[in-house]
Amino acid sequence: MIIVMKARASTAQVSAVVKRIESMGYRAHLSQGEETAIIGVVGDDRPIDHSQFELLDGVERTMPVLKPFKLASRDMHPADSLIPLNGNKVGAPEVVIIAGPCSVESRSQILETAHAVKEAGATALRGGAFKPRTSPYSFQGMGEEGLALLAEARQATGLPVVTEAMSPEQVPLVAKYADVIQIGARNMQNYYLLNAAGESGATVLLKRGMMSTIEELLMSAEYILAKGNTQVMLCERGIRTFEKYTRNTTDINAVPVLKQLTHLPVILDPSHSTGKWEYVSAIAKAGVAAGADGIIVEVHPNPTEALSDGAQSLKPEKFAQLVRDIRRVAEAVGRQ
Repeated sequence: MIIVMKARASTAQVSAVVKRIESMGYRAHLSQGEETAIIGVVGDDRPIDHSQFELLDGVERTMPVLKPFKLASRDMHPADSLIPLNGNKVGAPEVVIIAGPCSVESRSQILETAHAVKEAGATALRGGAFKPRTSPYSFQGMGEEGLALLAEARQATGLPVVTEAMSPEQVPLVAKYADVIQIGARNMQNYYLLNAAGESGATVLLKRGMMSTIEELLMSAEYILAKGNTQVMLCERGIRTFEKYTRNTTDINAVPVLKQLTHLPVILDPSHSTGKWEYVSAIAKAGVAAGADGIIVEVHPNPTEALSDGAQSLKPEKFAQLVRDIRRVAEAVGRQ
């Protein structure tokens, strides 16, 4: 249920409503707008008598929330959520660009890439220290050593770090080194990991599962939000279809759909959604035109020698051109 307060309702009136909600065993989610406050009632599925809230001072009306993803819904939080990242706000008119290699392979590789993407205009550095791979014989990442190298790259360039945690036990370790914890597509419905990420309070980048619906993505985000962590970004990274000419199929529809359904920022991953560097630029530009708040792109100084996902990685000079192209697209659609 949503409780809409009257315009210019006093702080005391809002507090009284929150106390009433909490006295009934529910949690109150307060969204303060410029003119009015909206209070969401979060808890179990027990029926709630709306009239007891409608009679409280300062309350204008109550409304049911029909969507299952209550905290992620725009019904509960009409304004866009703005997530701080390197002096920027993800979800604002500025398009953010997260770039770096699929995996951290060596000190020289991550530092070279970090400096290159920084110079080209990246907002943040991505790189995997733990790598979930289809084959158990593939490179699995450098672990904590890779996290330390990412932290060194951040120190050298000033770029915040985005990297993946694969289990609840890894969350504190990753949060120690990184600015943003990524939850990958294969772990989108790892509910223990989602709960741990929520409890950490760290900024989370949640990727859509390759065979998951938009609603399932939002319900996974709900797990993180339900733990009190509001610093959540969503990522569309392509879904698995019958098409074989690309690694996945970019669901460009998901960008405007998510922007309508949720207040959470939406990032597009053109690298995983295509699987081929030749298509990355076109899909990245399409994502920005469709309303994405940012892109996350794989960049490697020597893609042919990459230990993972070299085929979809841009060389630094190609990435620099992509940044220039994105600037033009962003300006054309009223973004920065």
